Amino acid sequence: MATEQKDFIVAIELGSSKVTGIAGQKKPDGSISVLAMVREDSSSFIRKGVVYNIDKTALCLQGIVKKLEAQLKQRITRVFVGVGGQSIRSVRNTLVKELPADTIITQEMVVELMDANWNLDYPDQKILDVAEQEYRVDQNLQMDPVGIRASRLEGNFLNILERKSFFQNLNKCFEVAGIKVADMYLAPLVLANAVLTETEKRSGCALVDIGADTTTVSVFSKNVLRHLAVIPLGSNNVTKDIASLQMEESDAEQMKLKHASAYTENSEIDINLKYSIDLGRQVESSRFIEIVEGRMEEIIENVRYQIPTEYYDKLLGGIIITGGGANMRNIEKAFATYTHIDKIRVAKFVTMSINSGNEQIKSHNAMYNTVLGLLAKGDMNCAGPVINQNGDLFADDGDDKPATAADNRKPRQAHETEQGVIRTAEEEARAEEEARLKREEEERLLREEEERRREEERRQKKENSWFNRFKKKLGDIGKEMISEE
Repeated sequence: MATEQKDFIVAIELGSSKVTGIAGQKKPDGSISVLAMVREDSSSFIRKGVVYNIDKTALCLQGIVKKLEAQLKQRITRVFVGVGGQSIRSVRNTLVKELPADTIITQEMVVELMDANWNLDYPDQKILDVAEQEYRVDQNLQMDPVGIRASRLEGNFLNILERKSFFQNLNKCFEVAGIKVADMYLAPLVLANAVLTETEKRSGCALVDIGADTTTVSVFSKNVLRHLAVIPLGSNNVTKDIASLQMEESDAEQMKLKHASAYTENSEIDINLKYSIDLGRQVESSRFIEIVEGRMEEIIENVRYQIPTEYYDKLLGGIIITGGGANMRNIEKAFATYTHIDKIRVAKFVTMSINSGNEQIKSHNAMYNTVLGLLAKGDMNCAGPVINQNGDLFADDGDDKPATAADNRKPRQAHETEQGVIRTAEEEARAEEEARLKREEEERLLREEEERRREEERRQKKENSWFNRFKKKLGDIGKEMISEE
């Protein structure tokens, strides 16, 4: 019996400890049904969320897509990808446009400021995304300045940067793997949309994603991203500190999962209690607690430092913790103690309705929130033809597929992209090619206009020459004589 062809969306998250691929369907009621999920260890080729071995990453991506296709019994034509990692950071920028008195601000003026901001050159850095802050219109702050009469327009922008080489490596991985990227999304923003409430983003909050090698801090106020930073410390650092007690990291990880607490009251410490390292060795619980809490305090103090002072006392939505590191016991108590912010929430799962039989997803352990957010964000069908069930699932059934509307999508200008959406390398190349052709056409038209102008000057010069004036004068005299006769 032939398998019925179905539509689905595929998303891939490249993390420091794992690469996760997921496929799902969006239902009319807004819920999402997960159809397949694959997870592969990434510790040998991704560090702190950044690709450092292109070939190994490409092989991993190919394997994930093939395994997803085997579960789906259908080809995958494209995937959605999240972009994160250590080098991502935010930088504020302000641009000013002086206007004639009593000018009414137009959308074109705003776009001009936005384009000027996008065209800024940061050495070795690429602008991934821009979060518009308030515009200052004369002396007043406005989120939307269009239609207001003013003589000065100031645009305030939060530019999200990443090292160019890291972004190029990520794109190269998919190119080598032969996997088409539908869209790239800024992972911290996708995660924020998946776990934060509108009230939290509006009233002000800090989202803290504790991953394996990194901790990402995103600060929101009035529904606008105000700050983004990636701290190069994560839950793996706790594991490595425990391993300093002379044990394998795998054993240290198990001890962390079993005994670690982010915060322990002094009155709760049993100085006589010991934890077994192996058959012949033990460690005092007080020493173990000191190691774990020391690293967690360092991570939380770094988080505190990353929250801008102008928003720190105004986080009415509090701090929301997510990621695998959020599963440590007493994590809320530790954050409340070291940040002096009382409102702490652990986001164990996304806010949307997810239907899945996968036990890892059903466990609601905060480890898959980002990839589920990517799945929810995806807006193009990623499904290809049904795989021939009479043959090898991993065989090539032919990749010649008809072009779709997504394949023929016109390259978007930087300011046209939705916040959190990053133009792919292919889209940027097409946009640059279109811009080059447009420049060449404009230059051709200018040359033709210049040639017409010069021809007109030559013609007028010829008409105004002494000989032509004398010739014209004789002609006028002849006409007068004929007229008199």
